[in-house]
Amino acid sequence: MAATVEERWTQFYRWGPYALLGVATALAGATAGEMMTGTEAAVAGGLVVAVLVLQVCWQTRRTPVPPPVSEDDPGAGGLVPGAPGPASVGYFALRTALAFALTWLNPFFAVFACVGYFDAVHLLPARPLHVRSGLLVVALTMAGSQAGGLPPSSALQWVAFVGLFLLNAGLATGLAHLGAKETEKAAERAATIAQLARANARLEQALAENAVLQAQLVLQAREAGVADERRRLAAEIHDTLAQGLIGIIAQLQAADAADAGHARVHHQRAVALARHSLGEARRSVQDLSPVALEHDALPDALEKTVAVWAERTGIAARFTATGTARPLHDEVAATLLRIAQEALSNAERHSGAGRVGVTLSYMGDEVVLDVRDDGRGFDPAAPHAPGSHGGFGVDGMRARAARLAGEVEVESARGEGTAVSVRVPLARHD
Repeated sequence: MAATVEERWTQFYRWGPYALLGVATALAGATAGEMMTGTEAAVAGGLVVAVLVLQVCWQTRRTPVPPPVSEDDPGAGGLVPGAPGPASVGYFALRTALAFALTWLNPFFAVFACVGYFDAVHLLPARPLHVRSGLLVVALTMAGSQAGGLPPSSALQWVAFVGLFLLNAGLATGLAHLGAKETEKAAERAATIAQLARANARLEQALAENAVLQAQLVLQAREAGVADERRRLAAEIHDTLAQGLIGIIAQLQAADAADAGHARVHHQRAVALARHSLGEARRSVQDLSPVALEHDALPDALEKTVAVWAERTGIAARFTATGTARPLHDEVAATLLRIAQEALSNAERHSGAGRVGVTLSYMGDEVVLDVRDDGRGFDPAAPHAPGSHGGFGVDGMRARAARLAGEVEVESARGEGTAVSVRVPLARHD
């Protein structure tokens, strides 16, 4: 795997001073006979040893691997671990002084002195005065070497030294400024990356939470669907099978009490009711519309239902339709028909009525179904056990109407009959 730029710079800061010192010592040794006296060469050798000791002590002291950039402080860490600080300032100052002394003895030691250009920003405190001061000292050393050695020995060398110093100082400070700006941008990029990483982590957590909530919602929706389907089937069974079985029982009881001729009629009615109830049960399971609505609109289906009911029960019943008939949604028509069947069943079983009137009224934005009887009536406010008059049947009516944003009103009093009124809006169901 290829090393990153930061890793390569870290390697340079660790091993670069040794390499540059080795090159400088080799060049200085090759020219020692012409550029240094024996005493100067001996001093230079001692200074080289001092530089090596200083470098080894610094490398041993610092951590060899730079610490990672923290999320809270994107500027933490760096290419020179542990810097800047008092130790790094002392190391830079002493190394620069030794490099200056070596360059004074032999200009080729400037090869080692130039390392100050690379790490001054990282070793010195992040203040312009400190960094510039360090760079100016390095520039002074480099200018002396480039002018022919320190100290300059002629006016021409002094002119060259001053010009080279200004050139080196300008280049060093300019490049250092650009480097500082690049470091700031790198820190900003690191901070942005850290913020994006935290945002991504929060997003992943939110997505995980949303997945859990979605699973919970799906489960709740499934449970609600199951419960709603159970309620629907319960209402359908009550409105079809239960009423059909009641009618069959009534016909069979009537057959037992009648003569042979009339008994056959009651048996035929019981068979017809059984077949009809079986068909309705199958359609209920398949969530299909009632048989009565398969070929007829709601007014015709209600008229036939009332006529069949009256013939079967012997109770006088009349159907009336008012207003301008409008096409209804299948669910609206099925709901009103089922409610009418339940109301008629209640009138047959509980009211003792002699007459029943069923009215379907189209009233602009709603359709109203009224079922009235002249039976014994009851108290709608009194509690009723399931299966008794006003019990499950009325609750089923209200549940059916509520699914269509409709409402059911029951008006009754003891000895004054019962009126069931159903209102269903048409705006949402046309």
